Amino acid sequence: MSKRVRKAVLPVAGMGTRVLPGAKTTPKNLLNVVDRPILSYVVEEARAAGIEHFVFIVGRGQGAIEDYFDAMPEVENALEAKGKLEILADVRRDLGPPGEMSFIRQMAPLGLGHAVWCAREVIGDEPFAVMLPDMLMAADRAALAQAVDAYDKVGGNIVVVEPAPEGETHKYGIVALDGQDGRLNRMTGMVEKPPLGTEPSNLFISGRYILQPEIFNILETQPRGAGGEIQLTDGMFNLMKTQDFHALEYEGTTYDCGDKIGLLRANVAFALRRPDLAAEARAAIKALL
Repeated sequence: MSKRVRKAVLPVAGMGTRVLPGAKTTPKNLLNVVDRPILSYVVEEARAAGIEHFVFIVGRGQGAIEDYFDAMPEVENALEAKGKLEILADVRRDLGPPGEMSFIRQMAPLGLGHAVWCAREVIGDEPFAVMLPDMLMAADRAALAQAVDAYDKVGGNIVVVEPAPEGETHKYGIVALDGQDGRLNRMTGMVEKPPLGTEPSNLFISGRYILQPEIFNILETQPRGAGGEIQLTDGMFNLMKTQDFHALEYEGTTYDCGDKIGLLRANVAFALRRPDLAAEARAAIKALL
């Protein structure tokens, strides 16, 4: 029987160059979508999937991430004293039990594969999730929960995918499948940004993974790839030689919050999903148009 997925790695050390100057002094994953940081939604998604321990891979100057998930007595006490209990509940909603979160400094920007490798000692010999925090996923059942369901069914390694926009497969990492029947299919490979007309499918890797711990041994000795960085996709391709990988086409919509227009789309979409804000948000958007 496969071990349960209990831990998630969140690589948050990127500089956020696509959303500068907003990310100059605020870590990009703490930029707001409506009234909460991007990371708040990602952590909520993970908890809905049964994740019990979060491993944040951080970089220099990102102490605000750790502070956000910590208690702030002076603010909480002031809200309680003024009877603003609804706001107090919102402030506290992201706080977890002691020991739920670990923060590891990446030290050098050596790529996503290196960031994942930095979590090896905390993850240990367990399957684990990887969640790219700038990819915000709106779904009735949390995207990672859908991935865990798939993992419980087939084991091995799971890569969450979705259809690329028409004519844009060359912008993404695309999966190759051993046939396509339904939403969960065995993978035979991955191609990073294939030239148009050569893509093995129209499904791109969208920022959620469940991986086996053997990936750490591969990443430890893996040479640098594209951009001079240690690429997670290269490590996954090597792991695929000895372990099964399945692609899950999840039910939902992804918003790339590392991109200015993607962040705007996320703000609009998530405002419209809020029962308390939807009507006013729709009216405001309509007035602007």
